[in-house]
Amino acid sequence: MSTFITSVISGLGTGAVYALLAVSFVIIFRATGVLNFAQPGLLILGSFFCSYFAVSMGLPFFVAVILAMIVVGVLGMVVERVAIRPQVGRPVFSAALVTVGVLTILLIVAFRLFDSAARTINDPWQLNQLCLVSSETGCAIPIYHNTIARFVISMAVLALLGWWLSRSRIGLAMRATSLDQEAALAQGIDVGRMFSLSWAIGGALAALAGILLAANGSVVQATDALFALVALPALILGGIDSLKGAVIGGLLIGLVSSITSTYQPIHASWLGPNFENVVPYLVMILVLLIRPYGLFGTKEVQRV
Repeated sequence: MSTFITSVISGLGTGAVYALLAVSFVIIFRATGVLNFAQPGLLILGSFFCSYFAVSMGLPFFVAVILAMIVVGVLGMVVERVAIRPQVGRPVFSAALVTVGVLTILLIVAFRLFDSAARTINDPWQLNQLCLVSSETGCAIPIYHNTIARFVISMAVLALLGWWLSRSRIGLAMRATSLDQEAALAQGIDVGRMFSLSWAIGGALAALAGILLAANGSVVQATDALFALVALPALILGGIDSLKGAVIGGLLIGLVSSITSTYQPIHASWLGPNFENVVPYLVMILVLLIRPYGLFGTKEVQRV
């Protein structure tokens, strides 16, 4: 039981980061209708800039986090204005392909910035542990501080974002734009501004996810950007246009991956190593076979 509880807690911590990434996808998709495949590039640049501010410049960690989120958020706005805005009115598929090209450019930039050097973000948690339950032989249920930090920070940011979207004027304007762009224009909403803002928020969330991913005492590498691709099953599982679904999908994928990582090598070793990386996509396929729009996605109704 202690092993199971430890696995669940670890899964919730990782799942919270998946939820952050999935929400960053949803924010951009709801505003622009574009599935942004450039998010992995924004994620890894977030961890790079945090490392630069915290280690190279010696700034306090949380100041470095905020600055990195701002820089990547501004970068997201630039990408939207330069690469995505000209695609307005064209097929959505072409805009999605443009984001693939943007991802390639961002990854090349990331590899040049990292310059094959190992970097850290100097996070305050490192590999420190908290003993949740003690036993006669030692700690029965250890919890890493970074796991707690990932879950608490991610959930707090997502809760604050949900409150802001539902209560502020700009948040309501973004919701109106996501529902009907023409109606939003008719009401005097600057739709272009909402597009840029959605990319800024999506970039900032991706940067924070990259920082929390690196906050485990290990080195940061440009290849860590591939972590963002695991958020796609969480996104599709919850529903590609549902913020609530993105959060629930992220937590579920984190739990399933962690439990698989704990028990699969013991009870199903014949599946091979690293099978926990395959499980999210298997879960996604199974859910789509039953609910093609995800658990909370909006069903499209076509009248003939």
